[in-house]
Amino acid sequence: MSTPQPSADRPKVVHFVTGGFSGATQVAVDLCLSALHGGPFEPVLVLRRKRQTPMARVEALRAQGLAVHLVSGWWSHLPTIAELATLLREIRPLALLAHGFPEHLIGRQAGLRAGVPVLMQVEHNSRERYTPWSRWLSRRLADKSAALVGVSEGVRQSLLAQGLPADKTVAIPNGIDLARFADAGVEREAGLLMSARFARQKDHATLIDAMALLAAQGQKAILQLAGTGPLLARMQAKAARLKLSEQVRFLGHHGDMPGLLRSQRIYVLATHFEGMPLALVEAMAAGCACIASDVIGVRGVIEHEHTGLLVPEGDSPALAAAIARLLGDPALAARLGAAARERAFAEHGVALMRQRYEDLISRCATTAGRAASARA
Repeated sequence: MSTPQPSADRPKVVHFVTGGFSGATQVAVDLCLSALHGGPFEPVLVLRRKRQTPMARVEALRAQGLAVHLVSGWWSHLPTIAELATLLREIRPLALLAHGFPEHLIGRQAGLRAGVPVLMQVEHNSRERYTPWSRWLSRRLADKSAALVGVSEGVRQSLLAQGLPADKTVAIPNGIDLARFADAGVEREAGLLMSARFARQKDHATLIDAMALLAAQGQKAILQLAGTGPLLARMQAKAARLKLSEQVRFLGHHGDMPGLLRSQRIYVLATHFEGMPLALVEAMAAGCACIASDVIGVRGVIEHEHTGLLVPEGDSPALAAAIARLLGDPALAARLGAAARERAFAEHGVALMRQRYEDLISRCATTAGRAASARA
């Protein structure tokens, strides 16, 4: 491992996150790329290696000039903590932002060992698999952290519900690369789209049930489902069992999501829980009329009847009624889509997200510097 050279111009900020390229990884990557050629801090990305870490994507990030390191992802966290601590001593960052669970536990323990001045937790979901031990450790690490960030107000509230200190807990909403959605598109098919991983968090089952209800009423709109995941085969079997194979199309991984979103009138996010769904924000930026489950992480993104429609979680008749309403009222769909696009461009750009993180890091660094001076 070569030793990174210290920057004479900008203090380094390390973003530590899973190498599985989840939504949390995408946020960390976007923050790093946005800060690469401007701003007060030099970004460094550290990925916790997973079996499915796509090295082609890692090399593509390096080709853009981003410093990317990988540390081992052992079943035991202790070797990873030790390896990351060694790397942090070499990098000597001003701040470490540890994204997601359990990476925020691993990262901050390593940061403490390495003496990183500013430690931050970034929580990306409203529901995680905490055990009594990990909850205790999270509270202990909060005492040593400069800030605890929730990626939405709902996630911030979930952190407070864990008993974490209110004076350190803030919300910084996720942002996306809005340049990918500069063209809103004009001609849209009267169809439906959901882009999400086929996993327990998402509620494809309720959406497919809603499509069956609509089909029974004579509504034959096409639903396209983009994404892969462990529950894909189960959902394909469910659609076939309900005789929806011609109406429900499984796209797998799609290489041009902005183009696909611009081609459809309605975007649906049926889900059980969220942190702050990037896919939903992308649909808003593309000008889709959005329907989403009324859960934590979504409520702060969609304003019911203004930027989209919210329906009760797991309620297929309510979801079917909302879909039928938008299919039957193109003017309403256009109005909601335009309002959603305006909201996304005003509040959910990467540049604004990065500025909020940089302001927080600067404040925390100033506080840490004063504390160090007082101890000297």
